[in-house]
Amino acid sequence: MRLATLIALLPALACAQAPLPPAAKPPATVAPIAPAAAAAPVAEGNAIRVLLAPELETTLVAQTAARIDRLDATLGQPVAKGKLLVGFECGEAQARLRMADAELAAARDALTGKTGLKKLNAAGDLEVSTAQANVDRAAGAVSLARAQAGHCSVAAPFAGRIARVHVRQHQGVAAGAPLVDLVGDGPLKLRLNVPSTYLRQLKTGAAFEVAVNETGRTYPARVTAINARVDAVAQTVELEARIDGRPAELLAGMSGVARFPFAP
Repeated sequence: MRLATLIALLPALACAQAPLPPAAKPPATVAPIAPAAAAAPVAEGNAIRVLLAPELETTLVAQTAARIDRLDATLGQPVAKGKLLVGFECGEAQARLRMADAELAAARDALTGKTGLKKLNAAGDLEVSTAQANVDRAAGAVSLARAQAGHCSVAAPFAGRIARVHVRQHQGVAAGAPLVDLVGDGPLKLRLNVPSTYLRQLKTGAAFEVAVNETGRTYPARVTAINARVDAVAQTVELEARIDGRPAELLAGMSGVARFPFAP
């Protein structure tokens, strides 16, 4: 009986003595990847943004409503002062001018006749005065008609280059419509804003350098004007300056940076 019980317990004893399977290891903890450090902004030191602007620039507009009969303006074209750029069809204005001239001639003849009659005591002072008034009125009408006829052409007010053409040949335009943008052919000026603390050492005529982005070259320049007011919000003051000489490669609208020798 004991032997049978012992034999029955042998499988259980074998299971009890079997080595336990190794415990599963916890998954390795993965260290989070640190985000890459942001690149530090590139400091420009004492560099200040500069814009090259023309000394003279304007937009020529139509002074009368008419159709364009002549257009002698192309992009980038150099023009001399007084050159005709746009001409309009103005037959009506020319006809009014001829009528005014004829009325003035008639009024002058009438005045001459009245003056001669007065010498013969055949006309009074009132008739002569009236004839003189008619001459003055006719002369005013001629001036008005001539001024209106002068609006039929648009000439360059200064020497420069064409920056933009707003119209086309045979196009009808209204009074005040833009025609041509004209940029002066003279030396360029620099516009820049500097910290107001620069005023401790900044004077008219102060020298500095300008590195122009488009040309990749550095040019000497001098301050020509300092604004009379400081921007209280930005704590800056506006300056105007000129580049020494007249480098042919520089154009209006280019930009760059200015560096002052006394800047921190």
